[in-house]
Amino acid sequence: MTLAEKILSEKAGVKAEAGDIVEAKIDKAMSHDNAALVIKKFKEIGAKLWDPSKIVIILDHRVPANTIKTAEGHKAIREFVKQNGIENFYDINYGICHQVMIEEGHVKKGMLIVGTDSHTTSYGALGAFSTGIGATEMASVWATGKLWLKVPETYKIVIKGNTPKGVFAKDIILHIIGELKADGANYKAVEFYGIAENFPLADKITMANMSMEMGAKAAMFYGSNDGPYEKEFEFDVSSLTPQIACPHSVDNVKSIEDVEGKEINQAMLGSCTNGRIEDLRIAAKILKGKRIAKNVRMLVFPASMKVYKQALEEGLIEIFIEAGAVVMNPGCGPCLGAHEGVLASGEVAIASTNRNFRGRMGSKEAEVYLASPASVAAAAIEGKITDPRKYL
Repeated sequence: MTLAEKILSEKAGVKAEAGDIVEAKIDKAMSHDNAALVIKKFKEIGAKLWDPSKIVIILDHRVPANTIKTAEGHKAIREFVKQNGIENFYDINYGICHQVMIEEGHVKKGMLIVGTDSHTTSYGALGAFSTGIGATEMASVWATGKLWLKVPETYKIVIKGNTPKGVFAKDIILHIIGELKADGANYKAVEFYGIAENFPLADKITMANMSMEMGAKAAMFYGSNDGPYEKEFEFDVSSLTPQIACPHSVDNVKSIEDVEGKEINQAMLGSCTNGRIEDLRIAAKILKGKRIAKNVRMLVFPASMKVYKQALEEGLIEIFIEAGAVVMNPGCGPCLGAHEGVLASGEVAIASTNRNFRGRMGSKEAEVYLASPASVAAAAIEGKITDPRKYL
């Protein structure tokens, strides 16, 4: 059986095969700021919470509150949490939901986890079947602890070769998305093998996170490796160069050589995709002793307060500040164009985030290029997209 079939069979109490529809028991249910909408829908149902200990709420998308509407939503969440004894509540001083879920031990291999965020696929880095659902679906999960799911077919992706210097997990997953395209794995589970099995956890999170951008329902490591797989793919990364996803689609991927010289206005380092300490270290190594270009605003968003503290202890925050960057509180603000770095018309950004749709980070007339933390740091120094390998 595939890993998806194994987990969903266990949670549904039946032998589940790809294509079957099962009613599965949920291990953890995560929501962020949109818990305000889930609460509204849950109250319409008129039920009691199935298990407060399995509900996790993390404020991260617009923190601190950027509008009165957001503030009212946060207030409603805090009141609901208090009234219903939800202990797994993380207010604005913890970090981005996916990082916090993993840091705080809410994710374990073999779990079935749902979240009201599309990048809930991140937890597959630890071998969980995790996927994003809507607010109304989450309200029903809060009430019943169960959810109808179609068991997805599985793609096996084998990564071969030796990763070249200056090429990172972000480059590899961008390359894969560029080859398979944005709809290449629609409602499929993806299992990663080959050299990816030995990647550090931070890299696995990046790859599981970004798999959503090729349509994956779930993306998992620590798989079964015995199928049956609907399709199998092999990618040899031995000659891969740094990759860039160009506007306005994540699958519009080009090699750094094809994009070099594009002038930028903003460089964003961080997010649930690349805001871990390993990502900050790479960027700091490039930025140490240098200054960002005069025409560039560089924003740094550690993925969590724990990461922020570690970066402080290692002297990374000082490096960023001395280079001219602005270090922000952990959060999702600029990634979704909410606040703390919204783009104006005609502006160009390079970001270590996961989406570059038109209007994603602000104006519909802005452009967003996605890249690794190394490419983001190198571009910030030169004021244009450039090959980061020269700084490594």
